[in-house]
Amino acid sequence: MAILTKVQNRWRTGIVLFAACLATITLLGQPTPTLAADPSGATTLLENPDAPVDFVWVIIASALVFIMQGGFAMLTAGLCRAKNVVNLMMKNLMDFAIGSIAYFAVGFALMFGASRAGLFGTTGWFLAGDQYDVGHYLLFLFQVMFAATAATIVAGAVAERLKVRAYFLYAIGICALIYPIYGHWVWGGGWLAGLPFGAGHVDFAGSGVVHAVGGFVGLAGAIVLGPRIGKFDRLGKARAIPGHSMTLAALGVFILWFGWYGFNAGSTLSALELRSAVIAVNTTLAASAGAIASLVAIHALTKKLDVGMALNGAIAGLVGITAPCAWVEGWAAVVIGTVAGVIVVIGVLLFDRIRVDDPVGAVSVHGLNGIWGLLSVGLFADGTYGLYTTEGPMVIGLLYGGGTGQLAAQAIGAGVVLVWSLGLGLVLFKLLDVILDGIRVPPQEEIEGLDLGEHGGKAYPNFTVIDELPYH
Repeated sequence: MAILTKVQNRWRTGIVLFAACLATITLLGQPTPTLAADPSGATTLLENPDAPVDFVWVIIASALVFIMQGGFAMLTAGLCRAKNVVNLMMKNLMDFAIGSIAYFAVGFALMFGASRAGLFGTTGWFLAGDQYDVGHYLLFLFQVMFAATAATIVAGAVAERLKVRAYFLYAIGICALIYPIYGHWVWGGGWLAGLPFGAGHVDFAGSGVVHAVGGFVGLAGAIVLGPRIGKFDRLGKARAIPGHSMTLAALGVFILWFGWYGFNAGSTLSALELRSAVIAVNTTLAASAGAIASLVAIHALTKKLDVGMALNGAIAGLVGITAPCAWVEGWAAVVIGTVAGVIVVIGVLLFDRIRVDDPVGAVSVHGLNGIWGLLSVGLFADGTYGLYTTEGPMVIGLLYGGGTGQLAAQAIGAGVVLVWSLGLGLVLFKLLDVILDGIRVPPQEEIEGLDLGEHGGKAYPNFTVIDELPYH
């Protein structure tokens, strides 16, 4: 009973702390509510007869990004063991469900509300007041998919040992605070976008805002949790822990690749932006180059054609091209994807060497290649497309005569996203560790599988799962 009371008290403390933070943020700079702007869309249509085609474009793109949740679920499940699949499906479902509500209540306002000193938004809580507008609702729909993507990236990095309740609270933290504040700095009129170098720090579809944020928060979670039982031997050498289904992993990658066309091309936010054709081609080329480069690199090191690494290479290429997709030529997309494919191989081996256990390679795929995607803008942007639209200042990289200004802006943003995401991620997971009296499941439950201990069921009840890993 004493233990139960202690846990209950910690839960109450965590809930009170979160509620207090939510109330404080909500009150910051909150103006008197105003009348709704255009909830019916009549005014919007009158001012812009082309609006319907743009709205349909963004809604379809949002649906494509939503499908990526299924891709992440299948990829993560396939690269992890069968005894933990129910747990992973629960986390992939609930990080979207919980994250959506957190982003609706707090995150969207922090990201796109009226800026306070370029640091965070201060208006638009709960999409109320003048946010009750078809245009704002459309932007929310697209952006909540991005917020959920940043959240779900972490599931793979902390897989097979994190308590599901801790993951629920983490989803609130990233969607209500970590993702939207950094997003405000880049996409919401914040200070990074206003850097006096090049066109300021830019990120067309989220190599930094989405993928690096998710990747480095995932790294924080993996560090706080520590490696899975049996991942490293007594000498510290990494053991391979094979996933249970390369079929599911491959399906997940194809779903992600498909959805990425909505992620990148949809970020034009307009069907009238014909640059979407360039974006879609660059997306295709970078993913293909990443898969090939990863396969070649791992074969050179191991003499094996590792399908898991090739699958991660395709995703790495997609992450790398996400920031520069609108600003580069096809040949540059191939180079960006090739480098991304090599980075993911090096990253996976490096993290194994330093004893950071990332079951699906999420940190290497999303974190490291999110940084590479940001830097590649400063190198390869060709100056044929403006700042997110056909209008505005051109984005020109070093190789096209733009000097070092854009590269400097990109490097600053890359450094900031690393420090912000890793730092806040460590604080978040350490705080949850205290509130929940530990965020890691007990050793026996980890060995038996989280499906039984956390959920009381199995993903494959008609099959016997044999785990041959030596637990010592």
